[in-house]
Amino acid sequence: MERKNAWESYDKKALKQVDKLAAEYIDFISECKTERECVDNIVNTIEAAGYRELQELIRTKAKLKTGDKVYSVQMNKSVVMFKLGKKPVSEGLNILGAHIDSPRMDIKQNPLYEDNGVAYLDTHYYGGVKKYQWVTIPLALHGVVVRKDGTTIELNIGEEEDDPVFFVSDLLIHLAADQMEKKGAKVVEGEALDIIIGSKPLVIRDKDKEKGKDFAGNKEEKTKDPVKAGILKILKDEYDFEEEDFLSAELEVVPAGRARECGFDRSLILGYGHDDRVCAYPSMKAMLDAGDTDRCACCILVDKEEIGSVGATGMQSHFFENAVSEVMELSEGFSELKLKRALAASCMLSSDVSAAFDPTYADAFEKKNAAYLGRGLVFNKFTGARGKSGSNDANAEYIAHIRHILDKNGVYFQTAELGKVDKGGGGTIAYILALYGMNVIDSGVAVLNMHAPWEAISKADLYEALKGYIAFLENAGM
Repeated sequence: MERKNAWESYDKKALKQVDKLAAEYIDFISECKTERECVDNIVNTIEAAGYRELQELIRTKAKLKTGDKVYSVQMNKSVVMFKLGKKPVSEGLNILGAHIDSPRMDIKQNPLYEDNGVAYLDTHYYGGVKKYQWVTIPLALHGVVVRKDGTTIELNIGEEEDDPVFFVSDLLIHLAADQMEKKGAKVVEGEALDIIIGSKPLVIRDKDKEKGKDFAGNKEEKTKDPVKAGILKILKDEYDFEEEDFLSAELEVVPAGRARECGFDRSLILGYGHDDRVCAYPSMKAMLDAGDTDRCACCILVDKEEIGSVGATGMQSHFFENAVSEVMELSEGFSELKLKRALAASCMLSSDVSAAFDPTYADAFEKKNAAYLGRGLVFNKFTGARGKSGSNDANAEYIAHIRHILDKNGVYFQTAELGKVDKGGGGTIAYILALYGMNVIDSGVAVLNMHAPWEAISKADLYEALKGYIAFLENAGM
């Protein structure tokens, strides 16, 4: 039962739409490489489209009605959007969910050191990565530094042409005989993923020696690590923070550079963070492009999925449930029973990427049940590992309902599993939302090189995802 390739169905008008969406998406993932950057971009976009902040509406005791658009942000790392439908919220929502965190390296709290004339920042990798993929490539530094007085410094270093970049070194092939004998998991150790940030020692002039000071205003004896001292001077002079401020910083190391069209035919997009921003972006855009809906339309874009959806900004927190409660209070009046009924009656697409079939590594896939580039939105009845452990297993009735919606709206879609049985596995946020008793199925876009610094997706799949998400918001409801 082979699914058709979506590219074969596009006329000139559709091809222009595909390229237009791809160009917008390339800008998004090139500019938004952290959760905070994603949230900032999304909030700016949806406010321009008429969305209002929930906390302000609560403060003013506003009354929400059909067509009103509301959003709420959780700690600058997660966001939820609502567009009220014709029916009360208590009758259920149509929910799109995705995550906006991606595998990367995080800077530790006490990271800066010098070793034999080279300055480093110590890192701790985030999410599931092949560590050897992160060496010898240009890296950028994104994030925030918060001083004790509460002021915030935003950093984005390595993306502009005249910016410096950073890197993790690797052992030259001429001396790597022992290294090449190691297993892939051990070729590069986690504690070896420290980024090189400089090598020029701070020079003390004679007149400053007389004063017992160096350029940074430190005592002369502090220049025993002169390269580190030089870095500290740059951090102070150019970015206005000191070494101790690393304690309250959130700095992420990501691949430097923009996403690019890929292939002679420009059919693919190569970029960092497709997992899962290739689902998050069309989910957000579907909220803007969908017409009037019977049920309340909702989009959840969350943090921390790559490490188990934990913490105050992950899907396991109560921020989504709290936001629904507040929207219900402002629109029809809240009760615990109505909230439970609303969530149980909801329908959701838990959108996360799927592993695209890779002919180079065909043995990892079961071809009849694999996701293929260009064949549209991917649905995974179940995820998890081994005997479906840790998965949400969508019921047949709901899958039939989704099939009907997609076919009626001309959306190309396919079904898949994440590789062969017992080869591995993976999870999403689906099982967490399913705890409310709502209908949930995993959906998303097929990705090559998943969790690598540079991943690849098909423009056609991005386009079909947007079409599918709009159709879902406008028509779902069992």
